Amino acid sequence: MGETMVGFGYKQAWLAVRDGDPAAVVTVLGLRDLGTVPWRDGIDLAYLTDDRLVLTPPLPGARGSHWLLATGRWLLGPRSAVDVIELSAIMQTEVQFFATYRVSEVHRWERAVDGVSVRAFGYIGETGEVTEWRGDPDDAERAIGLPPEVDTDTDILVAEDDVMRLARAWSIDPTSLDGQPAPGPLRATACP
Repeated sequence: MGETMVGFGYKQAWLAVRDGDPAAVVTVLGLRDLGTVPWRDGIDLAYLTDDRLVLTPPLPGARGSHWLLATGRWLLGPRSAVDVIELSAIMQTEVQFFATYRVSEVHRWERAVDGVSVRAFGYIGETGEVTEWRGDPDDAERAIGLPPEVDTDTDILVAEDDVMRLARAWSIDPTSLDGQPAPGPLRATACP
């Protein structure tokens, strides 16, 4: 019996790269390749360290595309400062960023295609503050309850499950990977 995938997403951050090549992602992000790891070990590494990312093989997802997911706590911290727009331009593809952390109810997402910003949203549930709002919400965002625009009279409530629903509509909900047959091992990397 082959290895199965391990889901992730809650209290985590990740990138989704359309038709992403693991070697190219490692190079563009300035990561150091540490080799392949089994899924359970890799996801544990992503959750328990602040200086590692793990990359999935390309996985089938939304819009008939394949998506490479790169996940790790490093993406939650200020040191990472991954520029989604620049990464998208360099790789000449669509790149998405998702983050959710239920302790302080911080939820973020960003999307760029071929170096052009499509959408960015940030929210702190403890204060109800919208920290970032660029572009117009699409149908998937409207379905999770976002209004067409934000203003001082707009009450917004976003939760972790909303982030997963949006990830599923845009690329892949990483929680849905749990228990599915693995198309290959994860690639572990050290962050700069």
